[in-house]
Amino acid sequence: MGTRGQAPVVAVVAAGGVLGATARYAAGLLWPTAPGAFPWTVLLVNALGCAAIGLLTVFATEAPTAPHPLLRPFLGTGFCGGFTTFSTYALDTRRLLGADHTAAGVLYLGGTLVAALAAVVAGVAAGRALWVRKETA
Repeated sequence: MGTRGQAPVVAVVAAGGVLGATARYAAGLLWPTAPGAFPWTVLLVNALGCAAIGLLTVFATEAPTAPHPLLRPFLGTGFCGGFTTFSTYALDTRRLLGADHTAAGVLYLGGTLVAALAAVVAGVAAGRALWVRKETA
């Protein structure tokens, strides 16, 4: 596939990224985190994004009919990539630890990883439950 053949993929990844980053920014505006406070909004955004990735994975790989080939790059790499923010997670962890909020920093560090992995598993389970219901209906 040449450079021109990749243009649609790059375009949908960029469009999805803009939408995902905008949604994350909106979440931060709706539920801001005070300096030094536990970053619940970022934790929730990352967990929701991971759940969406799990759901999308099932849809893209186990659906009875193949989804449009640009759906995965748009939603997975684009939207979910723009929505989740593991760089902010790392920065928030550093800020908590650096401000002598060691317990909160360690809880956030481990809790986000556990929440993200659990969210992927829950997204996959939800996706499979949805497809089983659709297939048996």
